[in-house]
Amino acid sequence: MNNLLRRQARQIFDEALRAADPEEAVERHLRTIDFDRFQRIFVLGAGKAGASMAHAAERVLGKRITAGLLNVKDGHLAELAHIELQQARHPLPDERGVAGSERIAALAEGAGSGDLVLCLISGGGSALLPLPADGITLAEKQEVTKLLLACGADIYEINTLRKHLSRIKGGQLARMAAPATVEALLLSDVIGDDLSVIGSGPTAPDASTFADAAAIVDRYGLGPRLPDAVRLRLERGARGEIAETPKPGDPLFERVRNTVVGGNRLALDRAAACAAGLGFHTLVLASTIQGETRDVARMHAAIAREVVESGRPASPPAAIVSGGETTVNLRGAGLGGRNQEFVLAAAIDIAGLPNVVVFSAGTDGTDGPTDAAGAVADGETLARNPAAAAYLERNDSYHYFAPLGDLVMTGPTNTNVADVHILLIGAPA
Repeated sequence: MNNLLRRQARQIFDEALRAADPEEAVERHLRTIDFDRFQRIFVLGAGKAGASMAHAAERVLGKRITAGLLNVKDGHLAELAHIELQQARHPLPDERGVAGSERIAALAEGAGSGDLVLCLISGGGSALLPLPADGITLAEKQEVTKLLLACGADIYEINTLRKHLSRIKGGQLARMAAPATVEALLLSDVIGDDLSVIGSGPTAPDASTFADAAAIVDRYGLGPRLPDAVRLRLERGARGEIAETPKPGDPLFERVRNTVVGGNRLALDRAAACAAGLGFHTLVLASTIQGETRDVARMHAAIAREVVESGRPASPPAAIVSGGETTVNLRGAGLGGRNQEFVLAAAIDIAGLPNVVVFSAGTDGTDGPTDAAGAVADGETLARNPAAAAYLERNDSYHYFAPLGDLVMTGPTNTNVADVHILLIGAPA
């Protein structure tokens, strides 16, 4: 077991986390805004990085904040004086999230033309800002979320459904706040930093339609499994009987500005710089990695083998860094997350390779419904437990890595810019 390479992989990941610090990003942007022109300032939002973003807002605005409320994931907290944090469940929404969202909506609707609504949105905001559309219950939205997560739908598809089953997503929070000025700061965990997808775009124009949502349902064969009220709403919306989410070009967005203040690319750049400083020949593969987790992991393992055998695309000692958000197609009833499954699948293909380490973790500090951020493995991992394929088949990566001591544990990081994958091949001199 190569303990040095493992420690260096964690060091590189920790540097990526520092680059994703939402407090620094939010404070830097807020310092550019003239707040004196507003009568009142409301700070609203949701996401795993909400506590850190709110802390930055308080440092800049202090007592000028009229009222503030953000929904955050359980345990992702900070000491605040002017902004309230409502803890809620993630990734499946709960009643606490609904209660917080009702209050956020009420604050937005109470803002006037001379006021500012500062929205702080980060990854996880979709689940943490649940406000079901009329006729839809929370339990029905939870069931739809479970179906989408299990079928392998990507974040764009999942959020298209979420927006059309919600009263607040897909630009509808901006509509509630009109005619106030809306300044939305976004910490992106989405490939390509699509404004309409980050947190399901509560303040961004939504180009997707009810017809798009219905097509996703058909694509994955979910129609017969959807709750009746959900299926009926999508059908009525596709027929034009229910108002669409606000679209690009809607005049309400003339007083709305959405700004991405941090994302996966910045984290990868910092990770690559750290790796280079440690003596590795470094390559940032991509910040747009997506697809089935196992397939993506095998591709990374193939790159590691190519580096060992031919010195391409980088000669050893090499550090290959990538990021994005893959999907897991559930086949079994095990416990794990996409990062742990990524490492388990890659571990099978790098078995026997000396001086090779694969590391993958979520920048939010959690991976799926577990207390781990991810996992780490090397060429000797399979020798320590040869049953990797069986664990992979039942999606039980957590229970594979836990006895080996190879889970990556960070605790809540109060940020979220998607996942970071690190391959280290060959030890630096």
